[in-house]
Amino acid sequence: MYKINELPTPCFVIDEGKLEENLKLLHQVEERTGAKILLAQKCFSCFSEYPLIGKYISGTTASGLYEARLGKEEMGLENHVYSPAYRPQDMEELAQICDHIIFNSEKQLRTYLPVLEASGTAKAGLRINPECSTQEGHAIYDPCAPGSRMGIRACDFTDELADLVDGLHFHTLCEQNSDDLETTLRAVEEKFGKWLFKMNWLNMGGGHHITRDDYDIERLISCINHMKETYGLQIYLEPGEAVALNAGYNVTEVLDIVENNGKILILDTSAACHMPDVLEMPYRPPLKDSGLPGEKPYTYRLSCNTCLAGDVIGEYSFDSQIQIGDRLYFEDMAIYSMVKTNTFNGIPLPSIAVMDKAGNCRIIKEFGYEDFKNRLS
Repeated sequence: MYKINELPTPCFVIDEGKLEENLKLLHQVEERTGAKILLAQKCFSCFSEYPLIGKYISGTTASGLYEARLGKEEMGLENHVYSPAYRPQDMEELAQICDHIIFNSEKQLRTYLPVLEASGTAKAGLRINPECSTQEGHAIYDPCAPGSRMGIRACDFTDELADLVDGLHFHTLCEQNSDDLETTLRAVEEKFGKWLFKMNWLNMGGGHHITRDDYDIERLISCINHMKETYGLQIYLEPGEAVALNAGYNVTEVLDIVENNGKILILDTSAACHMPDVLEMPYRPPLKDSGLPGEKPYTYRLSCNTCLAGDVIGEYSFDSQIQIGDRLYFEDMAIYSMVKTNTFNGIPLPSIAVMDKAGNCRIIKEFGYEDFKNRLS
């Protein structure tokens, strides 16, 4: 057992206490509405925590065969999958291990529907595009943007299509509150309402920040109950971030400090390799006991030990001077972190540890040279 400040670095640390706190809140939503909440594995796939997660919510959702297999093998509850396009060689196995297979187009639905029917278990769904954008500043994550490949628009939907599927799916949100869900649902009802009466279920996708402090849960419950009661639907939600929000750290050590128009810390973690969303979104990850540039007496630029000049995390200020060998703790690092790591430059992958409610940590996964080598040929 370790304390968090004793772990080898870099290291991702899953905070089981916070994870369970989130799960209890999600379970309350299930109990109050009858909705089923599924873990979006694209965000958090640490299957060592699946037994805990499975105590509180109804299952998993996947973006392809590998995630679907992981959900089936490690949680074994309800298992859904959606992909913009499926590979022919994957479909037979998906039909055996998934309860719902959601298609993105009429062509894919008609191609693979016989496989689902032969399986006798998997139900077909279609992703719809309500053409209702509620996001600001995250166009890369907006499935309703003009020209989006995600989902079927109402102008392309037909009664014949509705008769082929068991349910509909939409996913339009990203880190948003329930007022944006309410707005989206108005568009869904306006454009697809006549077909909802034919469906058995409606999957409202992910992006619901249910476990955030300012999230309006009562409005969410009202939205779910309205759709359930109006159309006689089983409702599904597929949050990823809400499951593990604020339930993880990335522990890193300062390797060197250089000077160039200010002091620059070189860390043993990397935005490009270990926190790619920092560069892709981009965003500035929260860092324990730090402030904005100039807010505290000592400001530093935090950078990384790769050869990429732009591998910079951001600028942070501290109450005291930082020294070589000091440890820093990036927060909210359970989500979209471990699932997106890479070994660019041969940078080692962070270890993975779990911290219990008493603050004791155990390492559950370590990586080495063979993990780098075996991804190549």
